[in-house]
Amino acid sequence: MAGDRLPIAILWHQHQPFYRARWDGDPRGSYVLPWVRLHAVRDYYSMAALVGEFPNVHVTINLVPSLILQLEDYVENGATDLFQELSLRPVDKLSGAERDFIVSRFFDASWENEITVHPGYARLLNMRRAGRHFTDQDITDLRMWFNLAWFTADTQRGPIDLPDGSTVDVSDFVKKESAFTLDDIVAVFGEQQKLMRNVVPIHRNLMEAGQIEVSMTPFYHPILPLVADTDLATIDAGGAVLPRRFSRPEDARAQIEKAIAFYEERFGRPPRGMWPSEGSVGQHVAHLFADAGLTWIATDQGVLARSGKWGYDTVDPEVLTRAYRIGEKRKSVTAFFRHTQFSDDIGFSLQGYADYDRAADDYLTWIKDGYARSIADPGGHILSIILDGENAWGSYRNRGTAFLRGLYRRLADDPELVSVTFSEFIDGNESRGIRPHPPESQELISPLFCASWIDEMGSAPGNDLNIWIGSPQENRAWELLGRVRDHLEESGATPESNPDAYESIYRAEGSDWFWWFGDDFVQPSGGELVFDYLFREHLKDVYRQLGEEPPSELDSPIARDIVVWTPTDPPASVGSEQVLRIMVDRPGKIRWTGDGWATSAGALLIPAGDVMSNRIGYVATIGPFGGDCSTIEFRFDEEGAGGQDGGTVHRVSVED
Repeated sequence: MAGDRLPIAILWHQHQPFYRARWDGDPRGSYVLPWVRLHAVRDYYSMAALVGEFPNVHVTINLVPSLILQLEDYVENGATDLFQELSLRPVDKLSGAERDFIVSRFFDASWENEITVHPGYARLLNMRRAGRHFTDQDITDLRMWFNLAWFTADTQRGPIDLPDGSTVDVSDFVKKESAFTLDDIVAVFGEQQKLMRNVVPIHRNLMEAGQIEVSMTPFYHPILPLVADTDLATIDAGGAVLPRRFSRPEDARAQIEKAIAFYEERFGRPPRGMWPSEGSVGQHVAHLFADAGLTWIATDQGVLARSGKWGYDTVDPEVLTRAYRIGEKRKSVTAFFRHTQFSDDIGFSLQGYADYDRAADDYLTWIKDGYARSIADPGGHILSIILDGENAWGSYRNRGTAFLRGLYRRLADDPELVSVTFSEFIDGNESRGIRPHPPESQELISPLFCASWIDEMGSAPGNDLNIWIGSPQENRAWELLGRVRDHLEESGATPESNPDAYESIYRAEGSDWFWWFGDDFVQPSGGELVFDYLFREHLKDVYRQLGEEPPSELDSPIARDIVVWTPTDPPASVGSEQVLRIMVDRPGKIRWTGDGWATSAGALLIPAGDVMSNRIGYVATIGPFGGDCSTIEFRFDEEGAGGQDGGTVHRVSVED
């Protein structure tokens, strides 16, 4: 019977932080990074379009307002980003530094799945690896490929019809491979604009057809429990301490209310559900969701495991796959808890399969064996699978389309599983054999544990909030945020009298800046410095909106000052108080010394990925070096990554 099938709720989370900052005095600003534009080309349109190919597959897609706002800025206001501006500048107008930047950063994509699969792009990568000179034509070809490689395999084969009646097709450029012109690059940006323009329309069309549910996240993707009260944060890593208290529950509420109003303007109705940023929740913010009129939220299995008086046995399929209520008895919302492993399997494991149909078969078999066939009443339960809908696909061949089509094809008519949206599960859908699961039938959880979807590595077991608070860098950021927020209130400004100043503080409350502070995660190219800059610019903009000069303390970086060394772009020097990040494309170890090999230290090259570009590198970070060291020397372990240069000694001078 259809009612005996286990409902499967897949939620794809689409998110980008707010990349715009003041740039050369332009009050409107320019986007510092290109990821909104490029992920729109690869992911935001195609993820919805793929679902549309399988009418009997229902999913939820979570769109963060700060992402949609930036898409609209590109399409409606002519916004640009630094990478776009360098792509469109005549090659003879590029400075030497701009050419170096292009050769360094226009390979920011998955080398295996988005570069070497194209002979023209692969040729340029091999040139860079060999340290060869890039001619004007090579620079033009590289700029073209950086923007062309992000299109999906479908659009590279083209043509694809779009909801607004236009057609996108870049197949002729893919076939051309090289000898591109500036006019070709301009034309490709025109094709990108078409896809960006149709992201919201395709979601709206599929939602109106009843096939997808579009949910939201608080506007600028803040960690709500921390914005409401940092003193209630769960931190359990060794040495972690809380900063001076930041407590702005009114901002947490505003981030939710702004998101709902924004959603209603774009989709003609308020959202029913919300994926709180990073799945971060806590009992002290649970009422905010109900107060805002939401029907449901979702978070992680690890949060459920630590909730209630004694926790929940989430290893038990009957426990994890139930819908619960959070909040208060008279004012509550339904809460769903994602299956951590099944969500992570898609994000981190299944891309390694040689056959993606086999991957989809295995994946659904794991679900059936572990859940559908072991739950007494499958139709009364729900398995939640929630993950990023953008960052995994560079690690899959053909941008994940083969795997997703294989998965959706099987889900469409599976006799043991039925795909649902979260609201569909609550309301029921008789035509699809899905019974209703009203809130009054759900168990109330109290207290709801204060944590996110992640358990920071190196911390005590169990989900926590360590990624965003507790280290010296993170705490300094929270204290700066607190001082600026206090100043805003003391100025007498209100959200009504100076909305732009409040908008800037809301942007600074976003999660992404805090994610990259500290040593939790490493970006191979030192990209955390850009996030540091953006965070401080949003804080500075509060003062600008008040007509004041920003304080000088906001000029001082929070993140460590990093110099990046690569075999193709080795710096000549590093400051004595800076750190040197050595980045190569293979694993292994390095040996290094600051005193002529009288003593030496080893450093493991650890894998580090840029989550936005899917570029994977192996890095070791050493330093700072102090004033007594004049030269750093290092070489690669010949048994590891060092086979690449035969034990060559590399030298970088240290300057005061």
